[in-house]
Amino acid sequence: MSDRSLVRFRAVVEGALAHLESRRSEINDLNVFPVADGDTGDNMALTLRACLEELDALASEGEGLIDEIGRTEITERVARAALLGARGNSGVILSQLVRGAAEELISRPGELIDPVLVGAAMARAAQRAYDSVREPAEGTMLTVMREMAARVASELAHMPETRLGSDWDPEKQNALIADVLERAIEAGEESVRRGPELLPALKQAGVVDAGGYAVTVIFAGVVAVLRGNDAPQLTRHVAPARITQPEHESSTFRYCVNFAVTGSGLEAQRFVPELEAIGDSVLVVGDAVTLRVHVHTDEPERATGVFAGIAETSRLDVADMHAQVVDREARLAAGGDGGTLGGPDGDAAPERTRCGVLAVVAGDGLRGLFASLGVHPLDGGATLNPSTHELLAGIHEIAADEVVLLPNSPNVIMAAERAAELAEKPVRVVPTRSLQAGLAAAFASLADLSADENAAAMADAVEDLRTGAVAPAARQDPDGRFGIGDAVGFVDDQLVAWGSPQDTLRDVMARLSDGAELVTCIAGEGAPLDDATVAGLAPDAIELEQPRGGQPAYWWLLSAE
Repeated sequence: MSDRSLVRFRAVVEGALAHLESRRSEINDLNVFPVADGDTGDNMALTLRACLEELDALASEGEGLIDEIGRTEITERVARAALLGARGNSGVILSQLVRGAAEELISRPGELIDPVLVGAAMARAAQRAYDSVREPAEGTMLTVMREMAARVASELAHMPETRLGSDWDPEKQNALIADVLERAIEAGEESVRRGPELLPALKQAGVVDAGGYAVTVIFAGVVAVLRGNDAPQLTRHVAPARITQPEHESSTFRYCVNFAVTGSGLEAQRFVPELEAIGDSVLVVGDAVTLRVHVHTDEPERATGVFAGIAETSRLDVADMHAQVVDREARLAAGGDGGTLGGPDGDAAPERTRCGVLAVVAGDGLRGLFASLGVHPLDGGATLNPSTHELLAGIHEIAADEVVLLPNSPNVIMAAERAAELAEKPVRVVPTRSLQAGLAAAFASLADLSADENAAAMADAVEDLRTGAVAPAARQDPDGRFGIGDAVGFVDDQLVAWGSPQDTLRDVMARLSDGAELVTCIAGEGAPLDDATVAGLAPDAIELEQPRGGQPAYWWLLSAE
C-alpha cells in the first residue's frame, strides 16, 4: 500500500533546504563556535542537499513513485546520505539528528505520521546527536533540539487529538503537525536566545549559536511546506561578532577535515584517541560499515592514515579554516550588518553554479586577473607549490557542483591530479604549466558547462599558446654566460637569452612575436623597466597588453597568440 507520508517527507526536506539556503549567509556570519570559520550555514545546507538528492535518486529508481518505495528503505537511505554528505561539526551533528529521527520512524512501520510519532522522532534525534559528541556543549544546536523535543512532549500532554488514523484528511493532518512544530519552533527560538548565557564564547562574541539558529530555520521551512504558505517569522540574529576570542578561533589547527570510512566491524570510538592525538573537534559517527569522520588538524593525510589497512576512505573534504576566518571577517567588515539576506530575510545567497574553476596563482595582480574572469584563485606562494590538501580545500570552497583545476606549474600537476581523485565532487585537471597558460585557459571557461566540457575547451585554448619569461638569475652560469642577478629569458621553458633586462626582454619578445598578433607581458614584483620602456621593445605590428601581475621570482611573464 502506498504511504502518502513519504510524499510529504520529500516535500518537507525540499522546503527545509530552501529555507535554510535563504538564510545561509546570515547563519554563516553568526558562526563563532567552535571555530569562527563562517561555514555553518554552508555545511548544514550541504547535508540537507545530500538527503534531497538521495530522495530524488530513490524516486528515479522507482520510476518516480516515491510513495511506493517503502518507509524503511527511504529512511535508511536518507540517513546514510546525510552521514556521507555531512561536513563540519554542524553538518555531522545534523546528520545524527536525521539518523535519530530515521531510527524512530523505522521502528514504527505502518504508523501514520502524527504528533506522537513526530515527538518521538525529535526526542530520539536529540539523544542521537548528544551521543555523537564526546563533550557536548550546552547553548548549541544540541540544546536547541532537546528543548524543542521537550516542548513537543509537553504539548502532547494537553492535545485532544494526538494519534491519527488512515482515514484522516491529509490537509488536516498537515495542519495538526504544523501546529505542533510551530510550538517547537517557539521553544527553539527561546533556547537560541538563551544560548549565550550557557556558552560564554557566544556571550563574549555577542552572537547566538549559528547551528541552533539553523535548526529553527529548518523547522520553519518544514512548517511552511505543511501549511502551503510563508515560513513562520523568526527573530533575525544579525549582529556580527564583536570580538574574536582564542576559543572561537583555531589558533592551533588549520584544516577542517571530513571524510567517509567504509569497511566492516567498525567501532567509532576506537579511532577517536588517534585522531585527537593529531587534532581537535573530533567527531566519529556512523555504524559498523560506514563512518563519518570530522577533525581539525594540520595534517590531513595523517587523519586519513588512521584508517589505512583497516577500511577505505572516500569523500575527502578539506577546508582551510584560517582562510575562512579571514573571509568571514572581511565579509562582516564590508557588510556592516552581518551579511544578512534581503527580501523578507535579506539578500540572496551566492548562486551555486554548475562548474567552477580553481587556479593556482602567485601575485596580487594575477590573483585579481583570474578573479575578474570568474576563477577562484588559490595562493601557491612564492614557489607556486601548494599541497594536495590545500588544493582540496580550494576545491571545496567553490560553490559549484563540478570544478576544473588549473595547476599553472609543472610542479603542481601531480598534486592537482591527486586532489581531483580525492575530491568529493567531480574535478578535471587541465595540466597548464604556466600562469600565462592558466589565464588563456580561464578565458575559455563557462559556468553553465560541465567540467568535462570546460576542460576540453580550455585544453584547446592553450594548445597553440607560446609562453616566455624573463627573470633575474638565481645562480651563476657554469659556462660564464651570466651571473647572479643578470636577466635570463625563456621561451617555452628553454633558455634563449641573457644579459641586461632590456636586451633580454627584447629578444624574448621577438622570438614570441614571430607569427603572432598579440603578446601579453605581465609585469612582476620588482620589474626593472617601466611600461613605456617595455612597450618600446615590442616589434612593429604587434598588439601588446601589459597587465600588472605582481608575481615573485619573474620580472615578466609573456604569452603570444
